[in-house]
Amino acid sequence: EEITVNQLPAIASLIPATAGAIAAVESRTISVPLRKPLAFSTRSVERREYTMVRIRTTEGVDGTGYCYCGNRGGHLVTQFVRDFFAAHLVGAEPTAVETLWTAMYRDAVLLGRRGAAVRAMSAIDLALWDVIGKSTGLPLHRLLGGPKSDRVPCYASGGYYWKDADPAEYVFNECRQYVEAGFTAVKIKVGGLPIRQDVERARAARQAIGPEVALMMDANNAWPDAATAIPAIEALAEVQPFWIEEPLLPDDVKGHATIRRKTRVPVATGEIEATRWGFAPLLEQGAVDMLQPDATVLGGITEFRKVAALAAAYDVPLYPHWMHHLNVSIVAALPNAVMVEYFPDRSVLNLGDVLQEEITATGGTLPVPQQPGLGFEFDPHALDRFALDRWA
Repeated sequence: EEITVNQLPAIASLIPATAGAIAAVESRTISVPLRKPLAFSTRSVERREYTMVRIRTTEGVDGTGYCYCGNRGGHLVTQFVRDFFAAHLVGAEPTAVETLWTAMYRDAVLLGRRGAAVRAMSAIDLALWDVIGKSTGLPLHRLLGGPKSDRVPCYASGGYYWKDADPAEYVFNECRQYVEAGFTAVKIKVGGLPIRQDVERARAARQAIGPEVALMMDANNAWPDAATAIPAIEALAEVQPFWIEEPLLPDDVKGHATIRRKTRVPVATGEIEATRWGFAPLLEQGAVDMLQPDATVLGGITEFRKVAALAAAYDVPLYPHWMHHLNVSIVAALPNAVMVEYFPDRSVLNLGDVLQEEITATGGTLPVPQQPGLGFEFDPHALDRFALDRWA
């Protein structure tokens, strides 16, 4: 049955009654070891820490959120949830995401307008959206205005530096497997070896995937400044990269703009940026061709919507960073979100080790989850197994 505009206030009034009020906010830190250590330009990784957030309502609805915290430091994010933000939430309506977001941001503004504080806010905000979806019986993509389709495109993200492996031979074999699996876009790491060797790796990747498949390159903030980055990027340009990702540290907006102006390769960044105010200079100064926002970093779904709208005003497309479990629903809903980053190798992104069920790509696309809430559930036994602390 078609819903008229006049019916919307009545429908909206049903949501708080269904969800109840927030009765409890709990958090904990988990540490999940990788199956084998990996490396990219600026660091090596042996394990990944995540902060988990669980919100329970007076109606018995549980919502879960999370954020990535690097190799270590997850306890810092967890403590922000407990010490700063939980008090704002208990007793509030879980649908009041804008009001709660502003209250949390203002409370933490002296200690964290990005980083640990905003990652904690992100995990909380995801838990709130999970509650809203479960209370209304709607999946996230429906809450955000979608879906555009029941499957969304994704690119194969990999090409890391592996110890005791020939760099060019390994990336050739890896990329060839991705294309054989049906992916039409592939990403590899750069910036971790002398440029001559990185060019060899890039040539091997292009040879493996052929001329029609998009080849993205991720530098992970490898170069100290634009003057250093530009010759390296120009050397890599011979294989026609779809983009160069994070060539510099995220705060060097001017440097990103210089690279974009002086090279032939499109510039992508944004995975470590937070809030609409952090993204605005990248757009205003013409520093990017595409943005890579991460809802688990920038302030959650609530703030992601604002960043997406801001990018749309500049006609800049979004390629959300990392968490395909979450981003598949975002890309299915938002008109300027194009493609999901997907890691075929579970040795790289190990969030699936704590999920009840992994979301798997076939033929270079991902199915859009239809279950209410975020679209995936965590395995409580796996969370216990990797926990560094208790729910509190």
